[in-house]
Amino acid sequence: MTEHVLYVITCATPAARDVGKLVDLAQGRGWTVCLIATPRALRFIDQAALEQQTGYPVRSDYKEPGTPDILPPATAMIVGGASFNTINKWAAGIADTLALGLITEGIGLGIPLVALPFLNAAQAAHPAFGRSVKELRDAGVRVLLGSEGYEPHVPHHGSKNLPNYPWALALDAVEVVTP
Repeated sequence: MTEHVLYVITCATPAARDVGKLVDLAQGRGWTVCLIATPRALRFIDQAALEQQTGYPVRSDYKEPGTPDILPPATAMIVGGASFNTINKWAAGIADTLALGLITEGIGLGIPLVALPFLNAAQAAHPAFGRSVKELRDAGVRVLLGSEGYEPHVPHHGSKNLPNYPWALALDAVEVVTP
């Protein structure tokens, strides 16, 4: 049996504070979980607690050249809470962080990818965001937005949505497309 390794990529959104919930859910379903945080997301997470929870270091930067990779290769990836910035950069093919490098490459490798955004309605109304979501969906990324995922919140009220953030929906979606 092939080991299922889930890379959970988290961004600088309030949802990052609760990313341990997704780790728990995935581990409960038999996944090995590795956490990758954008550099700014490090301010939102308890890195030590997540490292203890996963058994792996939280990565936020590229490894040194010539050093072995400390994480097993991913068989699937979930980006949650995917920020406005990350969605737009990802769709544009910008890979200026480890997190973006992994998910931009993941498209080309055919790794199952799910994005669970966390953004406000004003950001979601920006024309670049709609184009980016379409671009990612056209590339095979499952973007869980609106009626099929996360409904963008009222500006400055995102933390109120955290108790109902649909982590399980993202895991369900990635399991549907993971062999």
